[in-house]
Amino acid sequence: MSPPELSANVVRKLRTYLRQGDERIEALNAALRRLGVSSLDPRELEFSARPLDLVAEEGRHRGVEKGVKWVESLDDYARGYLDPSVADRVTRNPRDIYQQTEAVDLFENLRVAIGSRLETVSELVGPTRSAVPTATRAAREPRPEKLRILMLASSAEGDLRVSREQKRIREAVERARHGDQVEFDFRPSATTGDLLDGITGFRPHVIHFSGHSNEDLIVLEQDVDDFNDGAVVTAGGFAKAVAATDDPPLLVVLNSCKSAGQTEHLADAVAPFAIGMSDSVDDQAAITYATQFYAAMANGQSIGAAHASGKAAVEIGGMPGYDLPTLAHAAGANPWTAILVQRLH
Repeated sequence: MSPPELSANVVRKLRTYLRQGDERIEALNAALRRLGVSSLDPRELEFSARPLDLVAEEGRHRGVEKGVKWVESLDDYARGYLDPSVADRVTRNPRDIYQQTEAVDLFENLRVAIGSRLETVSELVGPTRSAVPTATRAAREPRPEKLRILMLASSAEGDLRVSREQKRIREAVERARHGDQVEFDFRPSATTGDLLDGITGFRPHVIHFSGHSNEDLIVLEQDVDDFNDGAVVTAGGFAKAVAATDDPPLLVVLNSCKSAGQTEHLADAVAPFAIGMSDSVDDQAAITYATQFYAAMANGQSIGAAHASGKAAVEIGGMPGYDLPTLAHAAGANPWTAILVQRLH
């Protein structure tokens, strides 16, 4: 059966569900890894360090619950926006996941439900139906050069420790295995001019912003010497500024409150990878995440591994908000194989 004709908006939404579904599967697999097993084979579970029931109960308000909500949300969207016969293909596997009495069945049915939906949606929006030209950016061969990171920091009212964040990141990268393969362009008190000049002049592979934001905007600083109310840059304006270069970045990091709402568009239309915060985050957690994230990348870790390491640093440090950093990626871009810092030969 040939794939149906879908509007660009529907394709874009379904691609968002693909990214989220991948994250849900990874969360379930991570729960299994915590058990010390790789599958739900009873012979493996018999010798696991902790009972699966305990992990399942812990996960009901994290990975499991999010997975169930993802299935329900995708099914509702399919029934509302897809042809009935196509919607049936998406929703054909069981949804009554919480009706399972055994933890093994709970996990297995959820993985099957998510996996089947990912497969069907992938067929619907296959690579030839990409709504935006991100694949070539995600797949282009890296040049033999140092990783360039543009660090934009803004605290117009002086209420954020953004200079502390830049200091800790620089020191952590300098200590890392490949720290000499990273170049920074630090822009404290960043203005709109710093944003545009930094992108076109420094040609960064990574653009990092620290400051105030929400789903619809970021706040840079006015070009004055006094404390001020800041300069609001809409999410759309920021995305256009980031894209206005012949050398688009590979990664955009918005280490600021409620910025995850911007990352899906950035990953779709601007850079293959984007990171944001799903809610308000305090200074200490934001600084800890970013410091460990860049240290891990400078140690040769992939974007996906560095992201996980940054979240782990927040959690084991006893700080709230370890689950706030959110990684989005373009279709066809795998954060677990994207390594940005390597020794030059």
